[in-house]
Parts: sequence; structure tokens; C-alpha cells
Amino acid sequence: GQIVESGGDLVQPGGSLRLSCEAAESMFRLYDMGWYRQGPRNQREFVARETVNGITDYADSVKGRFTISRDNAKRVMYLQMDSLKSEDTGVYYCNSWPGAVVPWGQGTQVTVSS
Repeated sequence: GQIVESGGDLVQPGGSLRLSCEAAESMFRLYDMGWYRQGPRNQREFVARETVNGITDYADSVKGRFTISRDNAKRVMYLQMDSLKSEDTGVYYCNSWPGAVVPWGQGTQVTVSS
């Protein structure tokens, strides 16, 4: 049930990052998967999700800028983040959606700042 997120970094506003999430094959096969984030003063919030059938959905704040994808064979899910804004700063996590079925990972820190 281990989840490992990676790819976070310090980036300037307008820049791009691609986050990766590695998890058990069974998670990708059985569950809709989501990306979440937690800002400095916020609760963990939904960012994006992809169903087992490939349907995607995004928070209004990231629509048109972020793209979620998954490679079930490689047990990896991605979050391509473009046109980053300072308000995208936070720790990004992945897990099943809508509720976590395994313990949360460490997350990966994204900092958008000039």
C-alpha cells in the first residue's frame, strides 16, 4: 500500500512541472486515482482525478493548466502542471479518489515563486 510522490521543485510563476506518483498495481487497476494538495494554511484539497476508465476531472482552479494521466502498466500516475501560479504552492499527494484506501505518502513539495 505504499505511495511515493516525486517531481516537486521550486519553479517561477508561469513555469511547468511534472509530478509522478508510484503505487501498487492493484490501486491503478481497481480505483479511481486523484491528486490532492495542501497549502501552508489550507486543508488538503482535491486537484484532479482520473477514473479507471480514463475519465478526468479537475478543480476549477487548475482547469486548462494541469493534466492528469496514468500508466497502469508502469504503476505510475502523472500530473503535468503548466502556467504555474503562486497559489499552486503546496505539498502534492496522490491516493485513490474520493477517499484514501491506503496511508498517505510523504507528498512532494511544489513551490512557485520568483
